[in-house]
This record gives sequence, C-alpha cells and structure tokens, in this order.
Amino acid sequence: MNSDRSESTAVSLAGEDIHWDQDLSYGEYLGLSGVLNAQHPRTDHHDEMLFIIIHQVSELWLKLSIHELTAAVEQVRRDELRPAFKMLSRVSRIQHQLIQGWEVLSTMTPADYLKFRDQLGESSGFQSYQYRTLEFMLGNKNAAMIEVHRANPDVYGALKETLNAPSFYDETLRLLWKRGFDIPASHRDRDWAAPYVPNDAVEAAWAEIYGNVEKYWDLYELAEKLVDVEYHFQQWRFSHLKTVERIIGRKRGTGGTAGVGYLVKALNLKFFPELWSVRTAL
Repeated sequence: MNSDRSESTAVSLAGEDIHWDQDLSYGEYLGLSGVLNAQHPRTDHHDEMLFIIIHQVSELWLKLSIHELTAAVEQVRRDELRPAFKMLSRVSRIQHQLIQGWEVLSTMTPADYLKFRDQLGESSGFQSYQYRTLEFMLGNKNAAMIEVHRANPDVYGALKETLNAPSFYDETLRLLWKRGFDIPASHRDRDWAAPYVPNDAVEAAWAEIYGNVEKYWDLYELAEKLVDVEYHFQQWRFSHLKTVERIIGRKRGTGGTAGVGYLVKALNLKFFPELWSVRTAL
C-alpha cells in the first residue's frame, strides 16, 4: 500500500501528528549536544556538577544581558527610547534569574565544597570576562581589571574596546545634553576608560526631570529603568556575597581575591550615582 511521506513519518500523540524526521530538530537548533556535554567535573563528588552548571547558566544569562544592553545603548544614541525600555526591563528580569542561581548554589554546604575546591586551582568568577564586560558597559570602569585576561588576546582586546567606549550612563548623559540639559563638557567628552566622577550639574539635570515628570516622561522612565537595573545588580552582588560567606566564610577566593572582603567593597559601587543622590535632593 502506498503512503505519502507525512503518513509514514508521523506518530499520534494526544491527538496531534508529530513528525520525527524534521529537517531541524529541537536539539539541533539549540545546540544541545554541545551545551549538555560541556560539564566536565574534575572529581567524583556529587556537588561539583551543581557548581559547574550554576556558573555555566550564569554565563549564558550574562551573554543575553550583554546582547540586550548593546542593543539598548544603540537606541539611546538614536534617541529612540521606547525599544530600549523593553530591553532594560528584560535585563532586570534576567537579573532575577541570576539571583535565583545563588539561591540554588547556597544549598551546597562548606563540607560539600571542600571536597572539590582544590581542583579549581586559580580559576575564579573574578575572571569572568562577560561579567567584566557588563560592568564596563554599565559604567564601573577600572583599567586594572582587564590585566587578568592579557594572556587571551581576543578577550583582552574586546574588554579594552569596551573599557574605552562610553558606558550606558555616558550615552544617557549625552542624550540629556542633546535634549537641552546643562551637562558639562567634562561629562560629555572625557576619558571613557576613567572611573566616572559624580557631578552637581548632572544631578541638577535629573532633579529637573524628576520635578517635571509629565514634561520629560520618557527621560524619567529611562532613569527609572536604569535604577531598576542597578537595584537588581546590587541584589545580585549581595546574594553573591552571602552565598560565598555561607560556604567558605572569610577564606580568600580561589582567584586570589580577599573573598567576602572584596565583595563587601563591591556593594558600595554605583553605576549611576546621580540617580541615587537626586532622591535626597528632591
């Protein structure tokens, strides 16, 4: 009996015909063979798989955050803010996922971690070039932080390029100036690789925006989207700190940092300082 291809390659599942010889399968489209075979524990201890997967998933979320911020900053340059709002909101939702990652990792006890910690060598989350890229894009510029990547020319070059480019906040202030706000030349055209220094005139511009919300609604919304991103970033940093403290206490990090002490200092860093100080000034 003759039958066409759809009849010979379909099975019925819950009343639906499912074809099993597709040109492109789910696993192929997502590259699952590579993703699911990228975990290579160095010991036979049960919790090492948890440690590896949590960090790999975090790197994937960081990759998506960078993708969204890259597109959003281009929209700000064009003064097309509505698409940027959606992208920034998505970054904030991604940050929820990153925070939840620490919640899962915190189920690992000190005794669990000590069983395989020595196998990590000097590898450390401190060496995550995607995390450093994200911080540079948001405005936490520190040229010394790229030196750990000097041995990898491609990564080092990409980080150096991001370091020397205007941050999201730099582009935002340039937009305010284009819209007629008194943003000083020192904050419109500067050494982009240098740490950002808060400025009274910038705070005054934000105060005018917050004081006239209906007139400057899109700039006000942009400001609140940025605050939302930083708010969740700080929550992520705090969750990181408490998870590390819970698992290794005050030991030094595997990458040579001061561990919890280093993370405590990071909590005081701000990407958009005038967006926080203006709340006191209003």
